[in-house]
Amino acid sequence: MKSSLLSLPGAVPAEGRDEGVAAHYGDLFREQRALADGSGFVDLSHRGVVTVTGDDRLSWLHLLLTQHVSDLPVGRATEALILSANGHIEHALSLVDDGETVWAHVEPGTQGELIAYLESMKFFYRVEVADRTDAFAVVHLPAGSTAGTPEGVVVRETAHGRDLFLPRAELESFAAAHGPAAGVLAYEALRVEGHRPRLGFETDHRTIPHEVGLIGTAVHLQKGCYRGQETVARVQNLGKPPRRLVFLHLDGSEVILPGHGTPLRLASDGPDGRQLGFVTTAVRHHELGPIALALVKRNVPVDAPLVAGTTAAAQETVVEP
Repeated sequence: MKSSLLSLPGAVPAEGRDEGVAAHYGDLFREQRALADGSGFVDLSHRGVVTVTGDDRLSWLHLLLTQHVSDLPVGRATEALILSANGHIEHALSLVDDGETVWAHVEPGTQGELIAYLESMKFFYRVEVADRTDAFAVVHLPAGSTAGTPEGVVVRETAHGRDLFLPRAELESFAAAHGPAAGVLAYEALRVEGHRPRLGFETDHRTIPHEVGLIGTAVHLQKGCYRGQETVARVQNLGKPPRRLVFLHLDGSEVILPGHGTPLRLASDGPDGRQLGFVTTAVRHHELGPIALALVKRNVPVDAPLVAGTTAAAQETVVEP
């Protein structure tokens, strides 16, 4: 989906997974500061929107998701995963129930596979699954925003802000009333600062929830059976995950940020040393400078100086070893 807000003054299109919305509108740090102060909004209209309706929607989703949703209160935001049989993360859903419909937004382009899986699991349950991406756009209002919510719009309110499921036809009028707009680079910088993992960035085909700190936020340990639960329970009760998420402070003298997948090594071993992990998301923060999230092997010492490619990196623990 290509956002109509790319026509706003100064809009520079994002690339890669976030293609279709603005990376920034001309001043990355100003946009970050605005979001941190609770003003402006972020156009996330490239994200997929999926709805589930029907009398059995919550009890049915409860059987499929890692989250406890069978008695999810109306209006309460939550996060959930769908795992493979081996416990690897396949889908991440940011969802809310409005009393009649479960609304979820997901990573751009993943809604097709998600809906195919959900459709295959309907059986005799009274549910209907729909792709609403063409009709609804996700818009993010930062924490502390005093902007009003348009009447009738479904809202997910979290500690990080409000996600609105806005009718796509109202996107431009919303922007005119609630600016200034901030690009996804500003949104990503605050996400990295908050140590919040993102599907396809902090995860790969073999990531399990423990590695990226999703136990308790997107995975409920006291609920019934779901696909992949055996792996979650085994790691929780008997072992440790093979990798762990870390936060990195990068050398600010480097001009270019290390890209996704850049190898991490011990600084003492140099750029030719054994690879111990990789950078997942690197950003420039308005206060902290260049920072990143990364996955490293569990046994990497928590205080060991690292090097990302050729860039020096000091780590902070996100997931305990």
